[in-house]
Amino acid sequence: MKRHSSRMDAVDAPIIPAIAALVRDNPGTISLGQGVVNYGPPAEAIAALPSAMGDINLNKYQSVFGMPSLIEGLQTKLATENDIVVGSDSIVMATAGSNMAFLNCVMAVGDPGDEFILPMPFYFNQEMAIRMVGCVPVPVPTNADWSLNVEALAAAITPRTRAIITVSPNNPTGAVYSQESLTAVNALCAAKGIYHFSDEAYEYFTYEGVKHFSPASLPGAQKHTLSFFSMSKNYGMASWRLGYVVFPADLFDAMNKVQDTNLICAPIPSQILAAEVLKFGRAWVQPKVDALSSVRKDVYGLLSGLGELAQFPQTQGAFYVLMKLPGLPKGQDPLAFNRAMAEKHKVVSIPGFAFGLTDTSAANYQRLSYGALQPATVTQGVERYVQAVKDWYKN
Repeated sequence: MKRHSSRMDAVDAPIIPAIAALVRDNPGTISLGQGVVNYGPPAEAIAALPSAMGDINLNKYQSVFGMPSLIEGLQTKLATENDIVVGSDSIVMATAGSNMAFLNCVMAVGDPGDEFILPMPFYFNQEMAIRMVGCVPVPVPTNADWSLNVEALAAAITPRTRAIITVSPNNPTGAVYSQESLTAVNALCAAKGIYHFSDEAYEYFTYEGVKHFSPASLPGAQKHTLSFFSMSKNYGMASWRLGYVVFPADLFDAMNKVQDTNLICAPIPSQILAAEVLKFGRAWVQPKVDALSSVRKDVYGLLSGLGELAQFPQTQGAFYVLMKLPGLPKGQDPLAFNRAMAEKHKVVSIPGFAFGLTDTSAANYQRLSYGALQPATVTQGVERYVQAVKDWYKN
């Protein structure tokens, strides 16, 4: 009898296509949904692609771990920006996006039934990846300001725990975890003999003088820390699908098997572009982050018009606001609010249940992204959102 994998029954349907369908079905709708930036990679880097791809040998399979020129550039970037010096304890691998890097690593270290601890709210694709391979996501609440609750994370560890996952700056909350809390989590993982998965895709997007910290820079941490990075956010390369991971050297055999089976090697045009883009460095990105900082202030100002209807800690990272609205009636379709926003007010956001905040009768959480649009469109979208919230809760 033909049937699909029973593992997929435990995986929620992806939320981004569902919200995209609302936009498609309601022309003129402004999306405050998908987490991408409103710019692309440097034009000069793209212009360098045709000549860089002239070598006939590039049409053959390349290194599983990445082209030497890209790996060299990544190692330099990691050393100068993250204080992660790749040596005998660790290896860099280029992947088709950071999501692939994460899935590779879950498969490399996890067996069916093994547990991965996720501070909640969590990034939905990570929770989905864990379930897809037959492992168990273990959500652990964060503090009221979305900071890490290290004691709660420690209490969640069992003999089946394989890793604690941190995402900082965070998706969906925008929280930037402190160096102290990330150090504590990393030390906890070392003491318990488990891995620390550190997702740092939004590393450049911090505001108000807050600094990003890479746990793998701690002495001895590279032996149990897997650090995930992305070219999608920093350099506007979302559709080019290029990410990379730094992982402990003793995982070489497992990671080599997974990557060679899934991908063989990341697409060569994307690797070449990434190598060119890295030459521009963080200095190229910083003005764009500064512009987003201004947009962020405007967004918070507009959202203050909701008064007591909404609660949202003003976090210092990424380009998200996760807000708590009053709960929906018990038994109501959790997408009813989002559907009404699209149909009546031509605006959409991402519902909190996608990030593990599933008790919609207690609170209706919504994530707004202000990174993907031009500033004027963000303003218009948030104004529509404020009106939609007021309209929904007017009774």
